[in-house]
Amino acid sequence: MASGYGLSGGPSRCFPFWQEVLACYVVNTSTESDAGKRVCAPVLEDYYECLHHKKEHARTMAIQAAYHKAEQVNPRDDAPKAGVVRNLGLLDKEEDTKKVLGMK
Repeated sequence: MASGYGLSGGPSRCFPFWQEVLACYVVNTSTESDAGKRVCAPVLEDYYECLHHKKEHARTMAIQAAYHKAEQVNPRDDAPKAGVVRNLGLLDKEEDTKKVLGMK
């Protein structure tokens, strides 16, 4: 919101970035020339990042992809065996079952 007030009554999260964009345009542009707009491109980019979080999302996806790739290359040392996963440790445990049930 360009007024500076967010939904909760305080300043919105991107309002300081918007103020920087406006200040940059006021200082660097004139009625004769719009060449100063190029100077404001990094500030405008920061404002768009605050609004849409595209760079943050791209970084997060890159980190997750690298994590999954590293996980596939180096499997865990303490990973459970297939048999344990299949039967959850419950099958082939007649002795333990007898102990729990108090059977002989």
